[in-house]
Amino acid sequence: MRQSQLFVTTLREAPAEAETRSHQLLLRAGYIRQVAAGVYTYMPLGRRVLRKLEMMVRQEMEGSGAQEVLMPSLQPAELWQESARYDVYGKELMKLKDRHEREFVLGPTHEEVVTALVRGEISTYRRLPVTVFQIQTKFRDERRPRSGLLRGREFLMKDAYSFDTGWEGLGQAYERMYQAYERIFSRCGLTYKAVLADAGAIGGKGRNHEFMALCEAGEDTLLICPHCGYAANLEVAEAEACPQCGAGSLERCQGIEVGHVFELGTVYSEKLGASYLDAAGRSQPVVMGCYGIGISRLLSAVAEQNQDEQGLIWPEAIAPYNVHILVMSVKEEAQRELAEALYTQLSALGIDTLLDDRDERAGVKFKDAGLLGIPVVLVAGKQAAEQKLEYLDRRSGSKEVIELEEAVRRVSRFRA
Repeated sequence: MRQSQLFVTTLREAPAEAETRSHQLLLRAGYIRQVAAGVYTYMPLGRRVLRKLEMMVRQEMEGSGAQEVLMPSLQPAELWQESARYDVYGKELMKLKDRHEREFVLGPTHEEVVTALVRGEISTYRRLPVTVFQIQTKFRDERRPRSGLLRGREFLMKDAYSFDTGWEGLGQAYERMYQAYERIFSRCGLTYKAVLADAGAIGGKGRNHEFMALCEAGEDTLLICPHCGYAANLEVAEAEACPQCGAGSLERCQGIEVGHVFELGTVYSEKLGASYLDAAGRSQPVVMGCYGIGISRLLSAVAEQNQDEQGLIWPEAIAPYNVHILVMSVKEEAQRELAEALYTQLSALGIDTLLDDRDERAGVKFKDAGLLGIPVVLVAGKQAAEQKLEYLDRRSGSKEVIELEEAVRRVSRFRA
């Protein structure tokens, strides 16, 4: 992509409403734009990061045996009344009526819809187990949207649901999802901790864990035992000593919830009538689990953990582009030709490359490159006539002048 054609505007100052560092940088670097409080447009750079996160999540979900579906955001209110969650969610539930005065809600989650789906599709143990997932926009009428994508009213989420004949099967599905989550967050380059959590409005009496990105800007307080590794959020942990090993006091830290896994059991299947006939012909409630990842929140959490005084520093796996080529002066023929040749070569290799071909001062280009946070920056400057480039590693900050062939060799790891 040529930066002269890229739909992006960088800002020298962060808007006054931006509270967290990630919110400030995502706005300044042109990844997102606010439409209303808690509602954002993802600009081309932000959408590219989201797509890479979605692709990664799909790979791990499908690898764990889950099948993708897409359920509607518009949900009949009767389903929420059947599950008895209509009043539990209260004012956070966005409600509307159609022209026939039938009431709907904009889904903050999909336990009701997916349980009704399985109720109509599965009637025998021979069709179980099954796990489905979707990546879809959710809605919650937050009282005070804040921190950009971390606490919004419209957000992108991956939600998965497992259906089994018993608790043993649920336990196996839970472990598969737990491990898939570990792989996803590790691939994102995230520093995280899985902690014991409260089920909240989702419900269920089985195990549940929150996956927390460790970060000072996080709204959640975590308690961690430095001796045995026990970890829980503040709602379920003992504040004095570790309930697992009894040693010492628990250490506090802050975190951003990016994922949550639940063993639901039969809490929804019993209320909505999702049952199956077992081998003896007896009717049994389906045993469920649910597993969520806030994908748009994950984008912000990664940004919160990966930055410096210049701007963002994206992990290679989810960067919008892998290589950023800067032409110091488009009026200099040698610089322009070297950059164009390199851009053509890298694009042919399937390497996501952004070429800054704008007629701007070198200082502007370097500042924008720092803000955007693309992992590798290659600069066509004064030594371009010698087929040499400056190689900048955005994460380490290291700089060196290398030959064109060596630059291509180094970035070849990004090949599709």
